Formats: sequence, C-alpha cells, structure tokens
Amino acid sequence: MQKGILGKKLGMTQIFAEDGKIIPVTVVEAGPCVVVQKKTVATDGYNAVQVGFDTIREKLVNKPLKGHFAKHQVQPTRYLRELRLDDVESLNVGDVIKADIFAEGELVDVTGISRGKGYAGGIKRWNFSRSFMAHGSKYHRGPGSLGQRAWARVPKGRKLPGRLGGERVTVQGLRIVKVDPEKNIILIKGAVPGAKGSLITIRDSVKAAKKAR
Repeated sequence: MQKGILGKKLGMTQIFAEDGKIIPVTVVEAGPCVVVQKKTVATDGYNAVQVGFDTIREKLVNKPLKGHFAKHQVQPTRYLRELRLDDVESLNVGDVIKADIFAEGELVDVTGISRGKGYAGGIKRWNFSRSFMAHGSKYHRGPGSLGQRAWARVPKGRKLPGRLGGERVTVQGLRIVKVDPEKNIILIKGAVPGAKGSLITIRDSVKAAKKAR
C-alpha cells in the first residue's frame, strides 16, 4: 500500500547501532497530518488525498483557505500538500496520519527544497576542474570556452555560473532507523534536502515497491 506523510526537518545527529557503529541520521518531526480532502477517479480523474500539517493561527489564513477548511470541517493548517495514492478508500476526511505508518528498516523517498546558496561560479555549481594555478596562467576559475566562433551564440544547456540550490529535490532509497510515535519523530539514515525547519515529504520508496512486485 502506498503511504506518505509531511514533516519538518529538525536537524542531524548520530546514534549508535547495536554493533556499536555510529549512524548519521536526520531527525524529522513527521505529522500528525489531517486529511483535508479526498480525490477519486470518479470525481477528479485520479486518486489522491490532500493533507494538512502544522498548526497556524486562524488570523494568518486567507479567506479562500478559510472557506476550504470550513467546507471540509477541519482546523486550518500551515501547509497543504497532495499525496497521489492508488487506494484512497481507507482514508476519510478528518483522519489523522501519524508517524507510525512507517516502521524501522523501511526504505523511503524524501522530497524537499534544497538550501539556496545564491549566485555561484561554475566550479562550485557544476564541480568543474579548475585551470592551471601557475602564476603565468591568469585564468584559474573561469567557465572555459562558451562555443564556436562561427555560431556567435552560446548553445543551450551550457553549464555556466548562476543560481545554486533552492530547488525541489528528491532523495530516493533512504532507510528509516527509528520511529517514535509518541513524539512524532522519525530518524532517517543520511542527509535529506532542505534547511532546518523546512517542510519535507516522506513517501514509501518507489524502487523498493517495484522490486517487491
């Protein structure tokens, strides 16, 4: 069964495994998420659920969203995201999704907005190799040739300096190390995209599901 949950990245730490090895983990506050709206093939052409996460003061919610929450009789939330699921029959509006939908050892895909790093040069942005660093070179960290003189233009896709980070990134196949349902905490091995306090989405691994089939 497909499943997913919204969470907040709290930061990174490390824990000790049973054999004494250190495991670097990302701490995520996962849920609780409330089902705000259910979409089906009959009404919308596809199956999905809209879930809300994180409390918010009512005065900070605009009128269209207030009407949306009131229509479905749920409390306003800071974030609203849609999770595409094959089977939505088991979920109803008002149901609460908690961290215990995942278990220790499961593989998940984590999506978030990567940290923005501003304007970066070609070497930092694309991991280029720098030029000769001898004193007579006078060309150390430049982007290199931009194309042919006959073209009189820069070809599309040329890797040049520009804005780095701040993009939607999905890291696949991360393993859940520990789940604490009482505190709504999930520990995920390795790093996940996003800064501390940013919103992330945790779904069951697509590749693991394909292998199981």
